Amino acid sequence: MNLQASVAPPGQSTGTPRPRRARRPSWARLDMKISPYLYVAPFFILFAIFGLYPLGYTVWISMTDTSPLSVDTSFVGTENFVRLFGDTRFWNSVINTLGMFVVATIPQLLMALILANWLNRRLRAIGFFRMAIAIPIVTSTAVVALVFGMFFARDYGLANGVLELFGFDRIDWRSSTWSSWLAISSMVDWRWTGYNALIYLAAMQAIPRDMFEAAEIDGASRMRQFWQITVPLLKPTIIFTVIISTIYGLQLFTEPLMFTSGSGALSGGTTGQFQTITMYLVQVMRTYNQWGYAGAIALVLFLLIVIMSAINFLLIRRISSDR
Repeated sequence: MNLQASVAPPGQSTGTPRPRRARRPSWARLDMKISPYLYVAPFFILFAIFGLYPLGYTVWISMTDTSPLSVDTSFVGTENFVRLFGDTRFWNSVINTLGMFVVATIPQLLMALILANWLNRRLRAIGFFRMAIAIPIVTSTAVVALVFGMFFARDYGLANGVLELFGFDRIDWRSSTWSSWLAISSMVDWRWTGYNALIYLAAMQAIPRDMFEAAEIDGASRMRQFWQITVPLLKPTIIFTVIISTIYGLQLFTEPLMFTSGSGALSGGTTGQFQTITMYLVQVMRTYNQWGYAGAIALVLFLLIVIMSAINFLLIRRISSDR
C-alpha cells in the first residue's frame, strides 16, 4: 500500500482543518490572577490590624502627653524623646537589657549548636533525648521564673548551697548587677536552648550525608567536619535564630519581673540593677500613668530591635563568609 504524504508544501493547506485549542473561560483566567492574592490576604489584613495600626498609633501617642488621669491631650512633638534621651533610668534599663541579652544569647546559641550536633548522631534512645530538650519550651515562663527564683534564693537557695560545699561565700543574687544578670540569663538559657537546638537539628538533617562521608574518607575529624561543613551550611538557620533571639532578648520581661516580688517588682531591684526596657515601659505606663512617654519608649525599643537585628545579621554573614 502506497501512503501519500499528508504534509503540504509551505504556504499550502493540507485540506484538514487544525483543531482549535480550547479557550479557557474568562472566569478561570480571573481565578488564576486573583486567587493567589486572596490566599495571602488574611495575613496582610491581620498584620495591618495588629501590626501597622499599633505602630502608627504608637508614633502618634509618643508625640502627645496622653494620660488616663487627664481628659485633655496636647501635641508635644519631640518633647518626650528629648526627655527620654536625658532619662538616666531609661539608659540604665538599656544597659541592663543589652547586658542580659549578651550574657544569655551567646552561650545559648553555642550550647544549642553543640547539643544539636550531638543529637544528630546515631545514639541509643536518641528519640528520648530529642523529646527531652523540648520540655522547657512547653513549661510556663512564670513557673520557670519562680523555680529559678527559689534556686537563687540568698538564704535557702540550692545555688548558694553548692557554693558553700566548695568553700565559697553565699551570694545575694538580687543585690548586684552581675549576679542578677547571671541568674536571669540562666533562666533564659534553660528555656530556649532546646528550642534553638531543635531548629539546628532540623537543618542539620537536611545536609547530605555524602559530604560527611567524603570528608571522613579524606581524614577530616568530627570537629573539623563540624566547623568546615556543618556550620557554613547552617548560615541561614543561624541568622534566623540570632534575629529571633535578638527580638526576644531585647523584650525580656517575665523572667526579671518574676525574679523579685512585691509591689516594686517593676523597678527591677532596689537600684534598678536588673530593670529591663520593657519593665520600665510598663512602669511608666501603669505606675506613673504617662502613656505618651511610654509610647516614646516603645518606639525607641522598636528602633533598637531593628538596629540590633541588622547588626547581628551583617555580623553573622561576615563571620560565615570568612570561614
